[in-house]
Amino acid sequence: MEHIYFDSFNMAGGNYYELPIVFQKLKIGKKLRLVSEPDNRYDEFAVAIYFKDHKIGFVPRNSNRKLALLLKAGVDVFDARVQSIHPEEHPANQLDVVLYILTPNSQP
Repeated sequence: MEHIYFDSFNMAGGNYYELPIVFQKLKIGKKLRLVSEPDNRYDEFAVAIYFKDHKIGFVPRNSNRKLALLLKAGVDVFDARVQSIHPEEHPANQLDVVLYILTPNSQP
């Protein structure tokens, strides 16, 4: 299985969404889902991060523009995963995410 690294970041906004509800279920490598939010009133390039049906935060503003444009164009070739967990930190800083690009030879 081939993974092409795209980006990694500390997830933003975990303290405002459902991260505390699902935090104990998150493990390194767990799959996350990205959802573009072009109508977000705070950031037209907002990309929400979900674990199953729970919105847990956002791609940080300094990493979201290119990703949002690709998702808006229907290019969803990303495999988002929990990269690291910091339970001792404030919920705003507890989760690092890594993004890979899926290739035709990849399996999510």
